[in-house]
Amino acid sequence: MTALDKSTRRVATAVALAAGAALVLSACSAGQITQTSSQVAAVNGNSANVGSIALRNVHVVYPNSAEYSLEPGGNAVLAFTAINNNEDTPDKLTRISTDFAQSVTLGDKAGGLEIAPQTALVAGLPGEEAAEGAEAAGQKDASADAPADVVLVTLDGLKEGVRPGLTFPVTFAFEKAGDVTVSVPVDAGHETERHVSDTSPGSEAEGGGH
Repeated sequence: MTALDKSTRRVATAVALAAGAALVLSACSAGQITQTSSQVAAVNGNSANVGSIALRNVHVVYPNSAEYSLEPGGNAVLAFTAINNNEDTPDKLTRISTDFAQSVTLGDKAGGLEIAPQTALVAGLPGEEAAEGAEAAGQKDASADAPADVVLVTLDGLKEGVRPGLTFPVTFAFEKAGDVTVSVPVDAGHETERHVSDTSPGSEAEGGGH
């Protein structure tokens, strides 16, 4: 296998693992990742390309704790995968901005988030969710396959218009690749109300039981 083939595989598998993690979390977890997965994301995140950077599965995570809220003034988690397709030059995510939030926090590192060549930076919910997502995606050794670090990116002080099912523009600024604006969807959450009628599939089974 040539060096180019190996590089291509590393980038492709980074996206696959991020998608697998989204199955459980409706969000990605973060790090420089290179492992494989055959699953696709449950969240229909948006994508964009700028320079050597490919943004994938960009979405707002539906709040799953009291710490986050989609109400005006609340804070929400922004999830995405940023892939650096350049063969030998690193890039850096320096800023994220939107008119729908007062500010955006890029993890806990000053000066931006660096993305090494042929790797992916994945942002989403912190904690052990990365390992759980990898396991759900079919990884036998989730602890080894999951990214070691997590990047938490938050939209702080939300304004009106950030609601499940809607989209709003968010601009990503990269040191070398430049700026790109993405129409970002808001996750509808894991549980949605289901209206069952007499004609709904399975309604008779629910009434009679099995």
